[in-house]
Amino acid sequence: MEGTHPLMHQGRDLPLRQQSTGLQGATTVQNRTRRRSVSSGSETLGGAMGPLLHWLHDVAAVTLLKARRTLLQAAILFCVLVLLLWVSIFLYGSFYYSYMPTVSFSTPVHFFYTADCDTSESRLCSFPTANISFMKNDRDQVMANGQPYQISLELEMPESPVNEELGMFMVKMSCYTKGGTTVSSVGRSTMLHYRSKLLQIMSTLVFAPLLVTGMAEQKQLIEVELFSDYKTNAYQPTIGAVIEIHSKQVQIYSSQLRIHAYFTGIRYVLYNFPLTSAVIGVATNFAFLSVIVLFSYLQFIWGGLWPPDQVRVRVMMGDDTRIQQRREEVRKRMERENSQKELNSSKVTGSVNESSDFQETGTGTELSKNASVIPDSLGPDVPDSKEEESHESDGPEVEENSPPQLGETVLRQRPGPWMSL
Repeated sequence: MEGTHPLMHQGRDLPLRQQSTGLQGATTVQNRTRRRSVSSGSETLGGAMGPLLHWLHDVAAVTLLKARRTLLQAAILFCVLVLLLWVSIFLYGSFYYSYMPTVSFSTPVHFFYTADCDTSESRLCSFPTANISFMKNDRDQVMANGQPYQISLELEMPESPVNEELGMFMVKMSCYTKGGTTVSSVGRSTMLHYRSKLLQIMSTLVFAPLLVTGMAEQKQLIEVELFSDYKTNAYQPTIGAVIEIHSKQVQIYSSQLRIHAYFTGIRYVLYNFPLTSAVIGVATNFAFLSVIVLFSYLQFIWGGLWPPDQVRVRVMMGDDTRIQQRREEVRKRMERENSQKELNSSKVTGSVNESSDFQETGTGTELSKNASVIPDSLGPDVPDSKEEESHESDGPEVEENSPPQLGETVLRQRPGPWMSL
């Protein structure tokens, strides 16, 4: 056993080596197969992902483009709506300012009287008189034409013994125009409110601190309503008034003329419901302007709600059909005429062939005869066709197309055997 030859050991180890080599080759083949499958799988996945990526890129580009376009359209629409809203508010404000007259007007009244009489008496030399202007800034009228106004005079009079003994006195007002013409005049009577001696003593004791400090005074405010429904005329507008107090013993601290408008109809709604009127007016203007802008947009883009091209297309289609029918009738008529002309030309050429065998010199005359016969045969027919076409056709299309049809009939005339001669 110990003397075994080394070749025997090599023979024994050889199958083991071959087996290990086979296992390594199989492992290598399996690895290659796996690599190929992985690579083929990656290639397949890449081939499948490529179109998907391109599609996603296209979708993203289209979406971005649509988003930009939508954003631009929204911005333009927003700007247009803001502009329309601003114009609507401006129009309503302009209408309100121009339509609504002055609601209330108040101006102080400064009376004047003459002082050239005897000053020893307590009586005045003349009636207290004041001139009032009804013009604002010497341009605009205070009172609107046709609008009713209430005009009243407020007199601040002291509770003096002179005024208490005065009793009733008259207040007169005369309205005049630009030329000085008196258009309206009115007189109203008034007096101080009666207060007994006991009431005066009690009020003096109660308000003594205020009277001493000057925070209160013993006076009365008398309101005299001169006009309850005064309207100025558009042809003779009132620009001023003269106020007179018919008493030479009256004592007045101050006076105020007040003009207040009484609205009716739309002016009443605008004055008493300003917020509701503003909302309705602005909404109406906005809707009206939106309709105008929409129609302008449709006119610019489509040419209007009902484009006139559709009507023109229908009319032209009807004209083309009618013209085509007339062309067909003319073509059939010309074919019948051509067939008759061909028969006539065949008869003439047969006679020419018979005469050509005997007389060669007669060919010229026959040709001239045939030439004269063919125009004769064509002569009466062609004008008739032209006259019929001119009578039947209503438009310029048939007249323009008729010469080519006559040309076609001439080309269809086949030459006879005599042309070979």
